[in-house]
Amino acid sequence: MKTILTITCVLGGVILALISGAAQANASQTRPITIGVLENAKFAFAPMMKGSFNLALEKINARGGINGRAIKLVFANDGGNKKMGIQAVKKLVNTDKVVMLVGGYSSSNTLYMAQTAERLDIPFLVCTAADDRVTQRKKINIFRLNPPAAEYTRGLEELLTQKIKPASMAIVYENSPYGTGGAMQMMWFCRENDIELKAIIPYHKERAGSEYFKRLLQPLKINVPDAIYMVSYMKDAVALVRQIRAEKIRSFLCGGAGGFTHPDFIRLAGPASQHLLTATLWTDDQQDDLARQYAESYRVKFNQKPDYHGAEAYSALLVAADALKRSKSLRPRHIRQALEKVDIKTPFGKVVFKTHGKYDRQNSQATLVLQVVGNQYRCVWPEKVSVAELFLPPK
Repeated sequence: MKTILTITCVLGGVILALISGAAQANASQTRPITIGVLENAKFAFAPMMKGSFNLALEKINARGGINGRAIKLVFANDGGNKKMGIQAVKKLVNTDKVVMLVGGYSSSNTLYMAQTAERLDIPFLVCTAADDRVTQRKKINIFRLNPPAAEYTRGLEELLTQKIKPASMAIVYENSPYGTGGAMQMMWFCRENDIELKAIIPYHKERAGSEYFKRLLQPLKINVPDAIYMVSYMKDAVALVRQIRAEKIRSFLCGGAGGFTHPDFIRLAGPASQHLLTATLWTDDQQDDLARQYAESYRVKFNQKPDYHGAEAYSALLVAADALKRSKSLRPRHIRQALEKVDIKTPFGKVVFKTHGKYDRQNSQATLVLQVVGNQYRCVWPEKVSVAELFLPPK
């Protein structure tokens, strides 16, 4: 009798274990898939990027999520510095149990976040940080949607050589990895094209303001260049162009993307922004249905036009979803393999990760040029996609 009872108990335990295991398996198949988003909440583009991530999330989940499982986003503020960035990555991976990371805004701390992601063996799709080194360190978990800093100004460089043809230039830039990388690229461009560099002026972004810029710009009043190239985020970009015009420096102004493309830049800079050229990675002026659809859905929801930072965030989540749908499992190795085979069209453009030059797992993107006309940006280069006539400075 005891033997029968023992067997019955054992069988009952096995059945309960099987039922429990099956229930857990079913629960795991319906549980949301969590993706970590690294953001820098204090930057001007943070609300646009967060709104765009959430807009993409709504679209993906409305279409069935990842093979029937919804995506959940967990945002972590990297604070734009090394310590907070590393802590944000560790929290997302160890506490929130994310399957991959997207985001990365500031170049300086994205390098450290990439190192941390590599050590923790978690795939990280960078969508904004431009420092060339992000995809030059042979890290198998790091993929990048946006071009590196060295490629940001290709369209602007073509326009300068083919249409504007300045004989001289000054470069003003913030002394961050992003600013320095952009400035170095333009220095090489000037030297290769026999454009005289009349001044190279780095500035401390912590001190940026009208009085500070007034002092830095004094040499340009004496030795006026044909063009001034600037690499800045939005607050500095506004203060810089306003001060240049207040000093009556009549140079043609060119921005290296960043703050010069923000929807609020024209409003805040006012008349000083007129006819300024800026490199950009994207614009809704393009004759592309996906780009226009994203821009319209963003405008309807947030009552504002997005710029390339929003398109990057929106498209990055689409790319992540595409990879997760095709991944054999949610293990890092399988997600990496799926990311390596990404080949899709997004509002930001076609996304394919390749090794080219010194870069690994790097997407390539043609760069455009916008010009401020009235109270809006218009695409003026390349000519095949331009929608407005280029205003040339008087000789």
